[in-house]
Amino acid sequence: MLQTKNDKVFSIITYVIMSIFGLSIILPFFNLLATSLSDPVAVSNGKITFFPVGFNISAYKYVFNNKQFWNGFKSTLFITVVGTFLSLIITTLTAYPLSIKKFKGRKVFLVIFIVTMLFNGGLIPNYILITGLGLRDSYLALILPGLISVYNMLLVKNFFETLPESLMESAKIDGAGELRIFKDILIPLSLPTLATVALFYAVGFWNSYFNGMLYISSPEKMPLQTYLQTLLNMSQIPAHELPPHVADSLTTDSIRAASIFTATVPILVLYPFLQRFFVKGLVLGSDK
Repeated sequence: MLQTKNDKVFSIITYVIMSIFGLSIILPFFNLLATSLSDPVAVSNGKITFFPVGFNISAYKYVFNNKQFWNGFKSTLFITVVGTFLSLIITTLTAYPLSIKKFKGRKVFLVIFIVTMLFNGGLIPNYILITGLGLRDSYLALILPGLISVYNMLLVKNFFETLPESLMESAKIDGAGELRIFKDILIPLSLPTLATVALFYAVGFWNSYFNGMLYISSPEKMPLQTYLQTLLNMSQIPAHELPPHVADSLTTDSIRAASIFTATVPILVLYPFLQRFFVKGLVLGSDK
């Protein structure tokens, strides 16, 4: 199919705009990596752009030997894995009945869920609720509030609605119950959508820091992102926290950059494995 002149101009403009957006996302990572690998004098003088100046890995030595960083990493990894797993279960179990048109009260429940997308109880009521349930300083305080996203649930529900009803009816004729239909038919057919939703949940749990500030007081339970937020707010890392043999070869900016980059890598690693599901699952789930 031949492109007209207007189509070619539109394509060029689109590529230019997308390239600018892509660079605006990628270049800060290059700057972050360069800062973490550069000589402290160059970092202090603001000479870092996108390439290291005076290669130095002392910041990563500090990060890899920092007990608080690894405590936060383990806490966040646990919260992300458990939270994503439970969220997928709750999301699919909620989406399935709401996708059945014959389900009584379906519209009422949908309205209730959609209202929660527009309004919430607010910070203080949520804090009172978590405290009243005795969940302060526990991982449940970080998992339960984000256990279900209405947006993600609607993506899964919309995908379930695209599946032919004859498929479920045939299974029922063969004697399959609702649970077996859900487990053996819907879930296998929904893997692209579920992989997309799982990625949304994983990124949400991994990047969450505010709930850790509110509910966690034990240093060993503090999520990684909460620790990084505390690190970013420090004007200078206390001298007693720096190893004597590397204190002269480190700056606060280098340690921040190394910590942030190290914390970002694990969630980025997920994308190549889920990329083939991502676009397909998002399109299927947003149908209707």
